[in-house]
This record gives sequence, C-alpha cells and structure tokens, in this order.
Amino acid sequence: MITQTTTVAAEYESTAKDDSVKLSLVVPCFNEEDTLEKCIARVREIADGSLSLEIIIVDDCSTDRSLAIAKELEARFPEIVVLRHEKNQGKGAALRTGFKKATGDFVAVQDADLEYDPQDLKRLVVPLREGKADVVFGSRFFATGVHRVLYFWHSLGNRFLTFLSNMLTDLNLTDMETCYKVFRRDVIQGIEIQENRFGFEPEIVAKVAQLRLRIYEMGVSYYGRTYEEGKKIGAKDGFRAIYCILRYNTHRAPLPIQFLFYLLIGGTAAIINLLVFLGLLSSGAGVNLAGPVAFIVAAIVNYLLCILILFRHRARWTRLGEQAVYWLVVGLVCLIDLGATRSLLALGLAPWSSKALASLIAVILNFGGRRFFVFPEPSRGPWTPQEPGASQENS
Repeated sequence: MITQTTTVAAEYESTAKDDSVKLSLVVPCFNEEDTLEKCIARVREIADGSLSLEIIIVDDCSTDRSLAIAKELEARFPEIVVLRHEKNQGKGAALRTGFKKATGDFVAVQDADLEYDPQDLKRLVVPLREGKADVVFGSRFFATGVHRVLYFWHSLGNRFLTFLSNMLTDLNLTDMETCYKVFRRDVIQGIEIQENRFGFEPEIVAKVAQLRLRIYEMGVSYYGRTYEEGKKIGAKDGFRAIYCILRYNTHRAPLPIQFLFYLLIGGTAAIINLLVFLGLLSSGAGVNLAGPVAFIVAAIVNYLLCILILFRHRARWTRLGEQAVYWLVVGLVCLIDLGATRSLLALGLAPWSSKALASLIAVILNFGGRRFFVFPEPSRGPWTPQEPGASQENS
C-alpha cells in the first residue's frame, strides 16, 4: 500500500505544472446529510499549489438537512457554490445544472455518498493536464486501490451494461457506469444532457463516443454502500440504462450492429404481419385484402419501434418530402411483400410459410429503405479523433 501511494504521488507530482489548473467538481446531492460534510472535507484535501478547486453542490430538493449543511459549507469556504432544485429531478438533472455553472479547466463528477476516494481524482486529471486526453473515466474493475465486497448481481449487471454499451460505442471501457468521469470543460458543456436520473451514465458515454474524443481509463478505489446505508440505484434504473444505451447509440452504430437490432424490430413486426394475415384469411378475407392490411399494421408497429429505439428520435415530419419518402418505401415494400406471398402460394406452399418467407424479404428491404432513405444518417464507421470543441449532433 505504501508503494502504491508513493507511486501515485510521484506520478502526480511529475505532471504538475508551474501554473495552477482549476478542477470543477459537481456534487449532486439528495438526502446525504450523513456524508455530505465528510465528502466535501475529503474533496478539499486534494487541492494544492497546482490544482485549485471549484466545488458545485447541487441539492436536488433534499428533504433532510443536506441543503442546510451545504449552505453552511458555502459560507465557510469560498470555493464552494450551492445550487438548488425546487423539485426533485434526479442525478442527471443535478449534473446538468452543475455543468452549466462550472468555470474550471476540467470538470468532474463527485457523488456525496463517499463511495469514491477523491484522492483518485489527482491521478485522473494527469492525462488531461498532459494534453493526452479529453475525457478520463475511473474504473472500479481495474486491479488498483481497495474495493469493498458487496453485491455479485450488481457487479454482473454493471459488466453486462458496459458490454452492451461497448458493443454499440465501439469503445473498450471496463466500467461504463462509473461515477468518476473527468472532462475538459468545453467538452462537457458542449454536450446536451437529456437524462434526468441514472441514465446519465450511458447517455454521456454514448455522446462522448460519437464525438470521437480521446478517452482514457484508470483504476480507482471503491467503497460501495448497501441499501441500508443509503444506496439509491435500483432494478428500474438498470432497465432504463439498457434503454438509454439503445436510444443514444443504435442510430449511429456501425451498419452490421444496426441490422442486428433491426432484426429484433423487424422480426417483431414480421410476426404481427403473419398473425394479422392468418387472422384475416381465417375470417374469410382474400389474399389481396389480407396481405396489404397485415403489412400496413406491421409497418406501423415497425415504425414506432424504429423511432423509439433505432433511428431518428426527433423526426417531426414537418417536411412533405420526409412523409413522401416514407410512404413510398412502405408502398414499394408492400407490393413486393404481396407479390412474393402470391408467388409462393402459387408454387404450392402453405399460407403460413408463404407469408413467413415474404415477411423475411420485407424485413431486409424495410431495413434498407428506412436506414438509407427514410432516416438517413452517417454510421459511426472507423474511429477518427475529432478536433476539440467540434460541434455535436444531438440524438
């Protein structure tokens, strides 16, 4: 342990510059009266002659003494700024508020619950100070520091979420859900944060990845809390994280990955197509009626799932051209679907198999039509670094 501490100190001192840099720490706070003052005391200890601090505490409408404690700290220490939400909105909303007010060279997240050691921040800023990185993540899964042993299924869930995120961002992170994320200020202030709760983590990773920034990762210590000790994240946040990973990544993912996810969407629509088709046939409708009706119902389901998960999430259809292209694609694929179904029936195949094969063809054509004509957007492609401060297209 002495060797590790000495190495960390030497690493930091060797990169410290003559001129001081400022680190803005945004501390989202909701009902943390038991740990807030201790947290701020430990954060203030990392300041030195080459690293000054700005500590922005964002009270998210706490119902305990957290705000009063924060105000007392603000009165005592000039580097502390306290902001407050009149209504509880969540961690992501608190960070959004804090990031806007940050004035430091670099900006980091510091939870108020003492699960992370602020001393690690002195190492995390090193790649930023050296000009090597634009963003640095602290990983709880690197073999460094001390780690409290807690929940196996939480650990497994974090690794799964990181794996899913990496698959879509084409990054090789080990801990996507980590609290310790340090940014150049112009980077984080140039990103629009939409998530209000813990969905912030997958959202920010997705948007940083799309900017093609220089991302580094370093091991950090972790002193996790139990639920009895105040841990707030739950199962619903895990499901929200999965949705956020899909929402903020799939529309810019490499083409093969997009097609993989479209198979799930298209497969769902194809099953609905088949069920509606067979239902109409059994009720006495002819193929010429059952085929188009079933296709249109499936196309509506397909469209809604595409907007929700895969392609453009802000399509407003304000331009006549957008609507015309969409209905043209739907109409062409509908005619092909009907023609393929009739041809296969004429060859003697059963109705269910004829419609299933035609639907498979329609899935492929639908993906191509939506991806390249209805919702055209460049995929991520090979990794190339983007110039600092370049604009970002919002998801």
